[in-house]
Amino acid sequence: MKDFELGAIQERFAGIVWEHEPIASGELAKICERELNWKRPTTYTVLRKLCEKGLLQNKDGIVISLVSRDEFYSAKSEQIIEDSYRGSLPAFIAAFISRKNISAEEASEIQRMIDSFKKEG
Repeated sequence: MKDFELGAIQERFAGIVWEHEPIASGELAKICERELNWKRPTTYTVLRKLCEKGLLQNKDGIVISLVSRDEFYSAKSEQIIEDSYRGSLPAFIAAFISRKNISAEEASEIQRMIDSFKKEG
């Protein structure tokens, strides 16, 4: 998957598309005016940039995502682990839980996920 570097505003814009897709570009501009206080040209500029990055597609005035929200955030998480923890998932988890206690239920859920992946792998 491509590395999608998005600023906070672009990410928020993508979130609007993910929430409403498929959506007509004119309707997207109206939503952005309401939610982001943008003028129509701003919406189309950001849309064009995200289309150029390969995240979105605007075909015949209908906007869809080419990368799902889950795929995007999964890749973003992988990049954070790679950049900040030298690719070590255990180091990331250790850092995360050292600052935030997890419940027994969360720990059990994580263990079930690990066990499931072990069986598949």
